[in-house]
Amino acid sequence: MTFDELAEFQKDLKGLLKKYRTLNDDLEIVRQVLEVFPDERPPFSFRIDNLGLETCIIKVKKIACKALKGRGVNSGLRLIYAHFEKEKKITFIELYHKNDKENEDRQRIINNFK
Repeated sequence: MTFDELAEFQKDLKGLLKKYRTLNDDLEIVRQVLEVFPDERPPFSFRIDNLGLETCIIKVKKIACKALKGRGVNSGLRLIYAHFEKEKKITFIELYHKNDKENEDRQRIINNFK
């Protein structure tokens, strides 16, 4: 499995790293899990529908973040990614905390994968 990141994702990550210093390590664990289970896995991740795209877009709701002690997988961090099954590729689209933003940026997804 190969991993890629949108420039916007890198900007999201840079901003969140100031608050959550363990985020790079936490995302490495997420990458290891996605190598084995790249598809949606409720209740941890869900497919985002109604985008008008053929690309499989998945939202991960349960990300363990060591910087948020005592919260475990209920850290509130959200990761949006595109899964290209045939190419064995995952592209990270967006990373945010649920307190900072209610939902994913659907326009960003559409603009990059239409």
